[in-house]
Amino acid sequence: LPPPLSEILSRMNESAKNLKTVSADLEYTKVTVLVDDKSTETGRLFYKTKNREILISITKPEAKTVLFKKNKAEIFLPKINQIQEYDLEEQSGLVEQFFLLGFGTETDKLRKDYDLKFVTEEELDGDTTALLELIPRSEKTAAQVTKIHLWVSEESWLPVQQKFFQPGGDYFVAR
Repeated sequence: LPPPLSEILSRMNESAKNLKTVSADLEYTKVTVLVDDKSTETGRLFYKTKNREILISITKPEAKTVLFKKNKAEIFLPKINQIQEYDLEEQSGLVEQFFLLGFGTETDKLRKDYDLKFVTEEELDGDTTALLELIPRSEKTAAQVTKIHLWVSEESWLPVQQKFFQPGGDYFVAR
């Protein structure tokens, strides 16, 4: 019998309190439905909860490093030896919601930003996960993402996969 949503959220909160850093392999797939295009990037993700910094090191198909720090993003493209900088002041809420979804986020904040529901239990790479569906409450967020599926490991109570559905049918998956 799967745990009830309240217990899942409670365990995610406990996990969030103890989380200091995250280091994980990352696979990011973007699917554009209209032209039946699928692109996948792989690398590593590093996250420090103290100052909420995210470093993503993409190794395939083309190397690049992305650093999210405060309200800025820096993308280093080694092939052309260039750094692109982006000011994310106005999008900082969206960036945090999408990249840090379930990583040390208090579930009260998730409940404030999304309608949450438990969908099912699913095996994912040999790990039993609770699949949650999140529907954004804010129109600004819903204009970017209509719903999110979040697979939470029932061992670590951290997300192991996220699927973001966009208006028009396109989606992207982060594992």
